[in-house]
Amino acid sequence: MAGDREKAAEREQQQPPAPPPRPSSTSSALERVAKAVEAVAAAGEFRNAYRRQLLALSRRIRLLGPFAEELRERGRVDEKEERALAPLAGALEKALDLLRLGRDGSRISLVFERDRIMKKFQEVIAQLEQALCDFPYNELDISDEVREQVELVHTQLKRAKERVDTPDDEFYNDLISLYNKTYDPSAELAILESLSEKLHLMTITDLTQESLALHEMVTSGGGQDPGEHIEKMSMLLKKIKDFMQTHNPEMGPPMTSKVMESNGEQKSVIVPDEFRCPISLDLMKDPVIVATGQTYERLCIEKWLASGHHTCPTTQQRMANTTLTPNYVLRSLISQWCETNGIEPPKRSSQPNKPTPACSSSERANIDGLLSKLCSPDPEEQRSAAAELRLLAKRNAHNRLCIAEAGAIPLLLSLLSSSDLRTQEHAVTALLNLSIHEDNKASIMSSGAVPSVVHVLKNGSMEARENAAATLFSLSVVDEYKVQIGGTGAIPALVVLLSEGSHRGKKDAAAALFNLCIYQGNKGRAIRAGLVPLIMGLVTNPTGALMDEAMAILSILSSHQEGKAAIGAAEPIPALVELIGNGSPRNRENAAAVMLHLCIGEQQLVHLTRAHECEIMIPLRELALNGTERGKRKAVQLLERMSRFLVQQQEEQESHSQLQAASAQVLPQPPEQVQENEIPDQIDSPASQYPTLL
Repeated sequence: MAGDREKAAEREQQQPPAPPPRPSSTSSALERVAKAVEAVAAAGEFRNAYRRQLLALSRRIRLLGPFAEELRERGRVDEKEERALAPLAGALEKALDLLRLGRDGSRISLVFERDRIMKKFQEVIAQLEQALCDFPYNELDISDEVREQVELVHTQLKRAKERVDTPDDEFYNDLISLYNKTYDPSAELAILESLSEKLHLMTITDLTQESLALHEMVTSGGGQDPGEHIEKMSMLLKKIKDFMQTHNPEMGPPMTSKVMESNGEQKSVIVPDEFRCPISLDLMKDPVIVATGQTYERLCIEKWLASGHHTCPTTQQRMANTTLTPNYVLRSLISQWCETNGIEPPKRSSQPNKPTPACSSSERANIDGLLSKLCSPDPEEQRSAAAELRLLAKRNAHNRLCIAEAGAIPLLLSLLSSSDLRTQEHAVTALLNLSIHEDNKASIMSSGAVPSVVHVLKNGSMEARENAAATLFSLSVVDEYKVQIGGTGAIPALVVLLSEGSHRGKKDAAAALFNLCIYQGNKGRAIRAGLVPLIMGLVTNPTGALMDEAMAILSILSSHQEGKAAIGAAEPIPALVELIGNGSPRNRENAAAVMLHLCIGEQQLVHLTRAHECEIMIPLRELALNGTERGKRKAVQLLERMSRFLVQQQEEQESHSQLQAASAQVLPQPPEQVQENEIPDQIDSPASQYPTLL
């Protein structure tokens, strides 16, 4: 992967902010020790499978509180004492990182990573023990009472270092069996009860926190597909949640919401919890991430902040700032969910233009100098200025706003037609980084950027083409821009990149195509550009590369009449049946959705017959029992259609058999062979002897 990967900037905007930073190594070691001990004391509760180890580590570090206070009272330390304290400061900071992971990380994910987590515990304990073992107590003039307490902690750490905790294999194996669906069905309830207790997922608060932790793992992926592992963990959490709601009625059933169908009527549906705003409990229209990493509906969290609150409604933590970052990943997932359920995607309310933060005079002078170089007749100056703006825009949201405010967008657009491929690459990547900020998208679109970006997508270097596709993906998260982008020739160029690009380029092209095809009018353009045969090639590819992206696109295109015809002509049934039986949870549900569309309409008998030949009934029944909610619905609908088809086939066979039997009774037996001289001179015509057979 290229070292300058600008989609990292998108991850920087989309992933939840990290916990408060630990003291940097530039602080004095004395301050670092004191702050780390204080942070551990305020670390909060641990509710997961490592609770015992986390509490033991936290308790030992808290015992160093008097030691940290005594050091602080001394004020400053000399250089020699600073060097003596540095190893302890580093060890405490690593311990603090581990405790934060234990407090905030996904409980299910931590169990799957037990080898790595247990190794971290051993490393932290060993580092703390070594730091205290080599500690020069005399040089720091520590009181005897505090020294005895520190030596007690050292003794405990030494014992812990020599003792290796034995992991709970039964617990781990139970979790693995549910994850891989290899458990005994009769033991499922007992396994779920055990897991809910050991994972401390017994209350609605615990379940919500775990759901948010898994969601943060998705958002930290920088717009990439969550992947099969996270999907399976989400399915595990849903099983535990359903079990707890069944066995603890006070938790209540899954809530339903009134949503608008595409035909304008309202209906009640069960909205996935992760798509609901934690404040309003309604389907989110414009999800945004706050400083603590939680996601809320924009209007709800803005009202919360406007009423004078400074804490996160879910975690009750004080928010370091009031920045609201659009959650593009979740917004796309909600749009896809609405599309597949026949629901009108929620419309975001228009937001008034917010004043952008003013740049400092030095920042503005630096940016203005770079913009002057963009206009220089010297190609070398243009290239270096575009490269520097690219890096500045990658760095943070403030820079993105300042660069756009200074008027960089039209100048960068003019460089997209440059004959210098490196200059062109820097310019399109700078635009990609600028487009990540919500306020810049409108400026880029109003400047007529799309034709120039499509030009790079068709003619640039491979890295420039990849970043041009990523730019179109970034812009297409706004619904009204999907229409504009689709009408500029972008879709055929994206299809070409999906066909011939690098792996990263193909992923960028697939992401942009998926977003654009959410709009019904773009589906026909994609189908006519030859997307369906290309996608079917990915679906049947033995390597499985880009399978998730391919099935997501195929599911959307199958709802279009031209798309259904093109998919049906590609002999898709064997591959779809295989995916329904053995694919990832998301691919199974998408395969079932495609199959359901094929089994409706003119060619349904052809596809139902082929599906029956491929023995679809067994994987369909399994999907109806153990699939995702959407997968279950599609499987049930398919089973109903297959059952009606099979009954009809059976009735036709029986009718045909009865007709044959009736024919056999009415028709005469063949005459016996007779000699020629026995044949009478005249016989009657059979027409008068036999009834007419219709």
